[in-house]
Amino acid sequence: MAEQCGLCGATDDLADVAIEPREDTVTLCATCRDGVEGEISDAPHWKCLNDAIWSTDAAAQVLAYRLLHRLNSEVWARDLLDIAYLEPDNQEWAEAGIVDGEEDALIHRDTNGAVLSAGDTVVLIKDLNVKGAGFTAKRGTAVRNISLVPDNEGHIEGRVSGQQIVILTEFVKKSG
Repeated sequence: MAEQCGLCGATDDLADVAIEPREDTVTLCATCRDGVEGEISDAPHWKCLNDAIWSTDAAAQVLAYRLLHRLNSEVWARDLLDIAYLEPDNQEWAEAGIVDGEEDALIHRDTNGAVLSAGDTVVLIKDLNVKGAGFTAKRGTAVRNISLVPDNEGHIEGRVSGQQIVILTEFVKKSG
């Protein structure tokens, strides 16, 4: 059987990558190596992590866990992390490789201090004039499937009356 990427199954431009702090390696294609070594963003390629997190190869599973953690702002990645199971020693190995600073990411909180996550539903606690859109978002309006503004913990994004708008977290409360 031809050698293939331990995450996505690609068969070209392969190289072994060590999974710190152990010396175990995973064979990765160029696209997966770029994601491991640099910036990672939500793209169809990373849906391969749906299978990789369940790999029988511990190093591939650990790497998939770390990449999903880096994609944690995406609902599908967060959902997959919620159901993934790693053996305790592999879990410890995976968490040992999570870069410091990822844990220090901005924390978005509603008016009551509850932590908001991408995909949550919030309710507006006051009428908000939506600048540039010409309407008022009414108090009590539910905003489903919110997105977090990555560089500002006081802002979230959501769809109200068919328009994608930025909402200050001080004017919402988490629903449910």
